[in-house]
Order: sequence, then C-alpha cells, then structure tokens
Amino acid sequence: MRTTTARTAAKPLGNVTRGTTNPNRLRRVDRWIAGPQAWRLRTAAEPLVVDLGYGATPTTAVELYRRLAKVHPGVELAGIEIEPERVARGLEMATGKLHFLLGGFEIPTARRPVIVRAFNVLRQYEAADVPGIWATICARLTESGLLVEGTCDEIGRRASWVAVAKSGPVSLTVSQRFGSFDRPSDVAERLPKALIHRNVPGERVHRFLAGLDQAWLDHAALASFGPRQRWVAACRSLKADGWPVLDGVDRWRLGELTVAWSAVSPD
Repeated sequence: MRTTTARTAAKPLGNVTRGTTNPNRLRRVDRWIAGPQAWRLRTAAEPLVVDLGYGATPTTAVELYRRLAKVHPGVELAGIEIEPERVARGLEMATGKLHFLLGGFEIPTARRPVIVRAFNVLRQYEAADVPGIWATICARLTESGLLVEGTCDEIGRRASWVAVAKSGPVSLTVSQRFGSFDRPSDVAERLPKALIHRNVPGERVHRFLAGLDQAWLDHAALASFGPRQRWVAACRSLKADGWPVLDGVDRWRLGELTVAWSAVSPD
C-alpha cells in the first residue's frame, strides 16, 4: 500500500475553526459524493479522499470513509485538521485506510486526492479569500479530482455546496430535508461563503433562489401529495424554464437540486 502521509508543511495553511460537528451532519453531501461522483473513485485503483477540517471529533470523517468504502473497497481517507488536539483524537480511530494528519489547505498528503470535502470551514473566512483557497486546494487534486466545499446546519437538515474542479467551479447543489423549510430559499443562510453575501437583488444566486421559490409556489396544489412530489414538480419547471439543471428526478426525490455554476456565479 502506498503511503498517504509524506508531505509536511512548515506551518499549516489556514486558521483554527470552531470545530462544531455532529453525527450524520454531512450525510447529504456524502450521499452526493457516493452517488453522482462515485465514478471518480471507481476509475482510480487506490483513490484517496480528504476530509479537510473535520472538526473537534473525527465522527464525520469516519462516516465518510465507511460510506465511500461501499463504493470502492480500496478507498483511503485522510482526515486533515489544523489543531494537534483534534488530530490526536482522530488517531484513536485510525485504521489501515483511515488516516489523520496535521495540516491545512496545502493538503499534506503524499498522493493527490480524488476528492476533497471541506465543509463548514470557509464560513469563518472572508469572501475575498475563497478563490485563493479554492486554487490552493485544487492544485493538489488529481486531474479528474474535485473539491466539494459547502455548508450545512447543525444537524444536517439544510446544506449547499460548490463542486470545484482544477479548471474552476462547476456547479452548486442545494439539499434540504423535506419538512425543514417553508420555501426553498430558506437554504440561503447555508449558502457557501462564495455566495452567501451575494444573495441580494441583481445577483444570479438571488435570481436562482427566487425562481425556485416561484416554482415551489406554482405547484402548491401538489402539497396534499407531500413535499417530495411538489419539489420534483418545482425542479422540473425550473429546468423547463431554461435553468441549467444538471441532475434529474432520482436526485430531486432526495430534496436535492444541482445547477451549473454559470447560473449562480457572482456578477
């Protein structure tokens, strides 16, 4: 087995974050990685995945590893934290394919990762810092690799994330548990850092959320059949209206919707 831990930076890049975490908090994004993005794992002999900034406990890193091991038994996962005490707690859970390292945005692994998940990390940075952080992380990816950077609430009911390839951002996904929102735009408070301050009139992300809200309202008559049917109808209408929707009914039924970055990119 090739080693995962060879690079060591003089000082990890980044700041210590609050570290809040809860079991199953990241199940929505994990489900997306293990679903539409599973091909990235299956096309690699020994895929390496990084959970960057897993928090005060290694719970979500362990969960991600277990979920992805069902997709590719050979997957390795490296949990990376900038605080030594958190790394020490992670090492108590380490196995042959589950590692924990001290580091930051430089991604101090010997091999290039196929996927880097960075959740609830950039909320505590300035929006102007985001492009540079994305570029630093993506420089470490494999050619087909992906950075999945986003935010969710404390128990994972509402989440959104940006998929960023080496060539730049690709898409935005919003995912919410049915029954946890009145309007789809309730997810706005959990938009990634690159977009959360852009949700104002005149910006693309604001138009996108307004359009999703309108489609949701247009299909209010379906509420008696349950929120899933109403959500699917709203997503179908949004796509019919010309929005660059990248997924289909199988994902919509999960309370999820992915659109091309061009639909929401900052003006």
